Amino acid sequence: MLVLLGVFAALPVLLPWLVGRIGARAFYIAALAPIAAFAYTAALGPTVLAGAVPFETFEWIPALGINLSMRMDTLSWVMALIVTGVGALVMVYCRFYFRDKVEGVGQFSAVLLAFAGAMYGLVLTDDLVVLVMFWELTSVLSYLLIGYYHRRAGSRRAALQALLVTTLGGLVMLIGVVLLVVDAGTSSLSTILAEAPTGAVVDAALVLILVGALSKSAIFPFHFWLPGAMAAPTPVSAYLHAAAMVKAGIYLIARFAPYYADSPVWRPIVIGLGAFTLLLGGFQALRETDLKRILAFGTVSQLGLLTVVLGYGTRDAALAGLALLISHALFKSALFLVVGIVDRQLSTRDIGELSGVGRQAPVLATFSMLAVASMAGVIPTIGFVAKEGALTALLHEAAGGAPWGIVAVVAIALGSVLTAGYGIRFIWGAFWTKKDADGAARPATEWPDPPFGFVAAPVLLAGLGVVAGLAASALDPVLAPYADTAPLASAGVAAPEHVAHLALWHGFEPALWISLASLVLGAVVFWLTARRTVKRMLPFTASDAYNLALRGIARLSVITTTLTQRGSLPVYVGTIFVVFVAAEGTALLAGDTWRAELAAFHTPVQLVVAPLMIAAALIAVRARKRYTGVVLVSVTGLGMVVLFATSGAPDLALTQILVETVTLVAFALVLRRIPARLGEHNASVWPVARAVLAGAVGLTMALVAIVATAAREAVPIGDSFAELAYDLGHGRNVVNVALVDLRGWDTMGELSVLILAATGVASLVFVTHRADTLSSLSSLPASLPRDRRPLVETADGIRPRGEAGGSRRMAWLVGGQRVLPENRSIVLEVIVRILFHTIIVVSLYLLFAGHNLPGGGFAGGLVAGMALVMRYIAGGRYELGAAAPTDAGRLLGAGMSLAVATAVVPIFFGAAPLTSAFFEAELPVLGHVEFVTSTLFDIGVYLVVIGLVLDVLRSLGAEVDRQAQETLRQAQGPGGVS
Repeated sequence: MLVLLGVFAALPVLLPWLVGRIGARAFYIAALAPIAAFAYTAALGPTVLAGAVPFETFEWIPALGINLSMRMDTLSWVMALIVTGVGALVMVYCRFYFRDKVEGVGQFSAVLLAFAGAMYGLVLTDDLVVLVMFWELTSVLSYLLIGYYHRRAGSRRAALQALLVTTLGGLVMLIGVVLLVVDAGTSSLSTILAEAPTGAVVDAALVLILVGALSKSAIFPFHFWLPGAMAAPTPVSAYLHAAAMVKAGIYLIARFAPYYADSPVWRPIVIGLGAFTLLLGGFQALRETDLKRILAFGTVSQLGLLTVVLGYGTRDAALAGLALLISHALFKSALFLVVGIVDRQLSTRDIGELSGVGRQAPVLATFSMLAVASMAGVIPTIGFVAKEGALTALLHEAAGGAPWGIVAVVAIALGSVLTAGYGIRFIWGAFWTKKDADGAARPATEWPDPPFGFVAAPVLLAGLGVVAGLAASALDPVLAPYADTAPLASAGVAAPEHVAHLALWHGFEPALWISLASLVLGAVVFWLTARRTVKRMLPFTASDAYNLALRGIARLSVITTTLTQRGSLPVYVGTIFVVFVAAEGTALLAGDTWRAELAAFHTPVQLVVAPLMIAAALIAVRARKRYTGVVLVSVTGLGMVVLFATSGAPDLALTQILVETVTLVAFALVLRRIPARLGEHNASVWPVARAVLAGAVGLTMALVAIVATAAREAVPIGDSFAELAYDLGHGRNVVNVALVDLRGWDTMGELSVLILAATGVASLVFVTHRADTLSSLSSLPASLPRDRRPLVETADGIRPRGEAGGSRRMAWLVGGQRVLPENRSIVLEVIVRILFHTIIVVSLYLLFAGHNLPGGGFAGGLVAGMALVMRYIAGGRYELGAAAPTDAGRLLGAGMSLAVATAVVPIFFGAAPLTSAFFEAELPVLGHVEFVTSTLFDIGVYLVVIGLVLDVLRSLGAEVDRQAQETLRQAQGPGGVS
């Protein structure tokens, strides 16, 4: 099971590439994963039915007791068969649905297969915390699938709506899971249910867990997201919203119901909301004219039915409910796939535009009728068997005086009438010959025959619904082990004389008469509503309430922002400093740890450097030009370089000087777009108050450092870092080993911050779109060739080497030809040309030597970034494109992916994340070679830092250059010179 889960995780990575090579046929390969999982699950059937429970576990987070545990009992087995079986058929169906389409199909196939894997893990995991992770993963992946048509505003809104609702429910459920896990003392789902703890905390946890289950399964008041999600491609609706995702909540209810149905909070929520949803969805389905929306609201209604039956928690209801779950997966996915065929062939789903399709597509119409028959509960389908069993089980509860049993029976009876009504409406709308206002038959809609493979999946699913109904007696012992985990009757109701069994014929029982009556009344309801618009029950919908809530949140955020953000950076910074001084000052005055051992200095160098740093800081405060202030501030940073270097920290000194240099360059780039003199637009106010506050902050920070260091009682962990660095990280550079081994998670977080910072800067500068490849050679003016061969300067201009005249003198820097003559420096171009590759080699040396010597990925990346800075300064934005012919996002993504992979891979070998492996060998010529896998993490850091510098240069440098040139061109008018 764990191996198959790994296949579901790995194969999606290859699908975009496969789609690009073989098109939609890649779905055949994608189908192999669910087919293999289905075959494996089916092969375990005899073991599961014999009472054994296959179990696999992998220790994941030992400190928290969280394991990747896969457990397959009867309920999980059935759910896994549904998820993988329907998933495989949908994959094959997609091959025809997306024929002749390429754009976005690769990503779609990958996300759809990943979703199948997430659902497979969700229904099999035995760890509640891991279940929540799979739960949220399905929400994120469904967001991507629903928003497949991302250029349509409706699809984006529907995807966001589904994500917000299901994720909110998932977060509430997470709180409930934490409460339950803490109360039970374990996160093992099977252990918790076996012990079934009770109490107020457990009841609260159940309510919160039910919120998550109801939101995922579109139960009122969360039902509105499911019809909106019909903006997704039809295969998504057939899989996610009929057979898989919405079943996640039903699965969770079915898992807990046998053990907690008698809890005082369970049935009022589950039965009450489920019954209301059953009726609400059925009523709304009668109002729709879009085939897909008829099925969408029908799905909402059916989910309400499943919630009532599976959530009731008695043995007979559980047996019927599991059969009902199987039937729903078969008939509803089949009907959605039928709608996809109609839509793909005719480009419409409006029942008013369809007429006479059934005569032209008899096979499709026949099997659609079989699916609707199963949905309405017509003999001999599995839907009939399940509904009759549910009515019988709940009639016994109602006869025993159980109030929620009465509610359930009434709701199912009325819901069955509505189901029959909108089921007939679907068949009539999709396949029947309509009549016009005069009563004459309308012309038949022309029907192009679809490929056989396109029709195969819905035909097979609908046919299985009949086969399962005829084989109901054989299905009974398969589902009985799950039903036997529930009590025979609810609290206060006498047990039935005999347990129920699934069968196609039980005789003329009350349930049969209710089923027959519902079919007749359903036909009447259809006749009354076929050509009339059913009025809305309420003047507003749940979607209206959702939109109103979003608008309220937006308005509240605007009000809050208006009150707290006044648009003044000095006010924000001043507020932070005042709070800091007040809070830390109070803590210092109230503390009793005022003891310190101070030395005037440690090295004589400090006596020279410290006054210079102080003087530079004071002069910077008095500076009137921005660039002067920036340079003076950098003096303090360079002073820290000297202090680090003379205090035995060459690695920190190297990093500090590189950071100062890159920061100074970034400041210089920014200063081009703001006034040169301080206070030119807005003069500084309250200088005395600012000076007092600044002095208070400095004094407070100094006292905090003195008191904190003097208050230490334990031996500092830093004293052991040198030993730990070699024993754990196999390196002698303490700083580097600490970053990539001892405190690797901190570095991972810092990498994320760097990426967010780069993205934020680019988003602010690139006004309309992220075009960070604007400085690459692909964006050279049309007058310059885009050949990949090196460019040289000839008498005829810039030409690829090898063309006529290519033997003449070469341009030192290609981009230099685009720099204005007054801004060009040949000396600088020559120096940069000579030093660039050497600096890159030095950066690589620092990268790989950093584990034992000063350097590392951060320092090496900064050195490489400085080489790019040199190319940009010497040759402008086009030269930057020649130096780094890729966009910064790829470097940032590749670096972060490599770092994350280094953290994750050890898990698969039974080690903790970020655990390093050490290899050493004697190699010819090279001699003794040592390699630590944390070097790969360092390479990720190296790439992220280069990407950050490149992003800053492209946004604050190249894009600002482009905007300035555009402004100058507009100012000069049509006759101006660029």
